[in-house]
Amino acid sequence: MNNVITLPNVIPQRVFGDIDPRIDFDVRFEPTKAPSKKYAINDTTGEYLDTVGMSFKCASHPNYFRGVQGCMIEEMPGHDLEDITCKYRTARNNAWAMMDCTLPNAKVTVRTPVHESEISQRIIALHGIDGSCSNQVFFGGIDFFCTNGQISGDWDIVRRKNTSGFVLERFIDELRVAKVAFYKHGERMQEWADTLTQTFEVKEMLTSLLASERKAEKMLNLYHAEVAVRGANKYALYSAFTNYATYADERNGFELRNTGNDTASVSMWKREHEVSKWISSPQFLQLAA
Repeated sequence: MNNVITLPNVIPQRVFGDIDPRIDFDVRFEPTKAPSKKYAINDTTGEYLDTVGMSFKCASHPNYFRGVQGCMIEEMPGHDLEDITCKYRTARNNAWAMMDCTLPNAKVTVRTPVHESEISQRIIALHGIDGSCSNQVFFGGIDFFCTNGQISGDWDIVRRKNTSGFVLERFIDELRVAKVAFYKHGERMQEWADTLTQTFEVKEMLTSLLASERKAEKMLNLYHAEVAVRGANKYALYSAFTNYATYADERNGFELRNTGNDTASVSMWKREHEVSKWISSPQFLQLAA
């Protein structure tokens, strides 16, 4: 049973390096007793990944990520791709994968009276071969001062489902928009850096925005730590948010609970998506307006 999609491959290994060996395998499908279902199988190890619908189709991880990289080579300036780095995260027995690429030459600078940060563009691609997620590409930035990862609002999210109608070249249009959107987001971050904040209003905003008083208290502590570096401004609060989405240990007090499942990478990605919603919220937008 072959329902594997083959996508265009520009062989971008010389630019992006090797695919993570954890996800360098083909996927095959085998029938189940239920006529509407089939098994997704790691074709290298024979390991069962999940049961999916009969109409489900997908590319392998390497084919999908090489396709995204090929589109980047085709559409983005060569200078932007120089020294690019790609890191991979996996979950669910490597059935879920995330490629996180940083472009150090595509960057903006955010300045406060006491600090300066260089933000480089990120391109993040998600892929699931077990039906756990649709194909998604996100555009954002990374702060090289603290290595906090950043994604912004809903405007820089692209989704294509794992179906037979999926055509990777459609991402090219979004890549064209992404560069403009990245520099637009840089202007927005500078506006935040120029917007002074006071502790009482940040505390009130966090209490309104976040799900629990305990979480709001921890985030206020992170904000104070950022203020010590960046000054008391809206960008310091944004940096506190991105710290939460980047680390999960004693550095920020937002440790992940050990559930015994292979889901840490998914949980951290959900935090990034959570932050993107926070900065688009009325509470954040109206802070010190």
